[in-house]
Amino acid sequence: MKIRLTSVYVDDQDKALRFYTEVLGFVKKGDFSQGPFRWLTVASAEEPDGTELQLALNDNPAAKSYQQAMFQKGQPAAMFFTDDVQADYERMKARGAEFTMPPTDVTASKIAMLSDTCGNLIQITQLMRW
Repeated sequence: MKIRLTSVYVDDQDKALRFYTEVLGFVKKGDFSQGPFRWLTVASAEEPDGTELQLALNDNPAAKSYQQAMFQKGQPAAMFFTDDVQADYERMKARGAEFTMPPTDVTASKIAMLSDTCGNLIQITQLMRW
């Protein structure tokens, strides 16, 4: 089995698309609408045919409560991996990203945390090699 798709709830799909493409550097993969429903996905520019991330509109009251609780507790909705967290931090900060945690050394990795401006915290992780 393989993971081909995962989702993150967002409060505004257009704003999320701008953030995930213009700030994080992902590429848009799918964007289809049927009535009020919009299927919107992005993928890593480094692996455009890899796993897609659905930017799902959060119009579910239970999911909204969960999303808000995770944000308030400082828990990321998604984690993305990089070979150089410091360089990505500087690149994203220059594009307007709001970090809640700058690059920080933790056990066996270096992480940074930022808001996706759509209700979620995103963790950027660099695994340290021993």
